[in-house]
Amino acid sequence: MKRRELIRYGGIGLTTAIATSLMPRRTLLAQNSSDGVSIQYLGHTCFLFSGSGLKVLVNPYESVGCTAGYTLPDLQPDVVLVSSFLLDEGAVESVAGNPEVITQRGVHQFGDIKFQGFALAHDREQGRRFGENIAWRWNQGGVNILHLGGAAAPLATEDKILLSGADILLAPVGGGIKAYNAQEARQVVKVLNPKMVIPTHYQTNASNKDNCDLAPVEEFLGLVEDLEVAQVGSDRFTVKKSYLNGDRTLVRVLNYSS
Repeated sequence: MKRRELIRYGGIGLTTAIATSLMPRRTLLAQNSSDGVSIQYLGHTCFLFSGSGLKVLVNPYESVGCTAGYTLPDLQPDVVLVSSFLLDEGAVESVAGNPEVITQRGVHQFGDIKFQGFALAHDREQGRRFGENIAWRWNQGGVNILHLGGAAAPLATEDKILLSGADILLAPVGGGIKAYNAQEARQVVKVLNPKMVIPTHYQTNASNKDNCDLAPVEEFLGLVEDLEVAQVGSDRFTVKKSYLNGDRTLVRVLNYSS
């Protein structure tokens, strides 16, 4: 498959950011920036975000290990964001088409959208086992999105400042050796204080239970009963900024649809 060369740029600090410019394959559609964003759950930490004339795919996988029961459809995204090169979240060659692939921390401009990558440890040993995990933050359809990828280590003070206050936080909750468990995820939600939380990286009926050490999402949901928890009942839904003006943090669980 023909693939654009992976984009690799430098890091981002608390007071400085390195800006880069990526040339889009086509002009973005002229849409109202507050039209909202459609979010589709594709299993594990993989989601498709559609809005502002752009399709953004985060963490494509190969069907192996915990993702063995999942199937990645032909999505033809414009941008692919990758948290690491592990097979369950960095299988860029499984994505059809010719998207821009962004893999490294820093600031990356695509059309009118700025993607910011933040380096977090991918294990509880400061990255010594599984290396660096990239958390992604961007604004699409007027909604500020933060996808933590496979974060596992406690957030440093600088991380708490840079990552706090997103409209939607996608956080791993199922544990294992390279992502937050339910208790760790609950603490991260308290610290980052998003308006909505979408759990990721947990055991589902499609997960390979024999070769997967993840816990089900119910363990996390049992710790957030003080928040407004609801099952979406589908693999996708649309969120608008106006939907996020309540007093309580919302927790929304999407279903995987094969």
